[in-house]
Amino acid sequence: MAAGGSGEDAFQTFYTEVKQIEKRDSVLTSKQQIDRLLRPGASYFNLNPFEVLQIDPEATDEELKKRFRQLSILVHPDKNQDDVDRAQQAFEAVDKAYKMLLEPEQKKKALDVIHAGKEYVEHMMSQKKKQLKKDGKPIDVEEDDPEAFRQAVYKQTMKLFAELEIKRKEREAKDMHERKRQREEEIETQERAKREREWQKNFEETRDGRVDSWRNFQAKGKTKKEKKNRTFLKPPKVKMEQRE
Repeated sequence: MAAGGSGEDAFQTFYTEVKQIEKRDSVLTSKQQIDRLLRPGASYFNLNPFEVLQIDPEATDEELKKRFRQLSILVHPDKNQDDVDRAQQAFEAVDKAYKMLLEPEQKKKALDVIHAGKEYVEHMMSQKKKQLKKDGKPIDVEEDDPEAFRQAVYKQTMKLFAELEIKRKEREAKDMHERKRQREEEIETQERAKREREWQKNFEETRDGRVDSWRNFQAKGKTKKEKKNRTFLKPPKVKMEQRE
């Protein structure tokens, strides 16, 4: 990432503090790690790969690999025979986060969300201080405390990850609906073409029969007409003689 002067220094300081907390949490037992990875809301908490692996976003690839190895061993199903199903879910979450961070583009997206979360909190702090100054009050805010600042950034970052995931699902559902609609149209078009082909085939196959029927109909009509128009000679009436 490009250097950002004093702002980048502050960002590094912030993550140094985060790393200290992560180091504390990294000593959790297998059960505690599984519980952490499967806690309520995990489907959103685990969208942040750095949160899943409890690792500094600025960690090197070697540090990332080492952390993945440590955590994956802790939650691996083979190491948790008394809780295999949940261990498998936790392991999959760890594996997914690790693979995401190995992909440069995916890692950049995650870092962008984290930076956006921090910038938002800093912006809100600035707005609060301006308002306090305008009101003639001390410009101290809760987020001036490093721990409160970290928590605020953490919450905002999780919110951003969640919003992005919701939008992704909405796009996916929309795309799926559109694909379904297109497929239904394709099927309807195919069925209509099939019906037309069958009608045409049936029409051709019955052509001779229809022609014969029409000829017979015409022939019968002609015969009836001839019979109707034919005249017969009638014998003259015989007049009986009358005798006197």
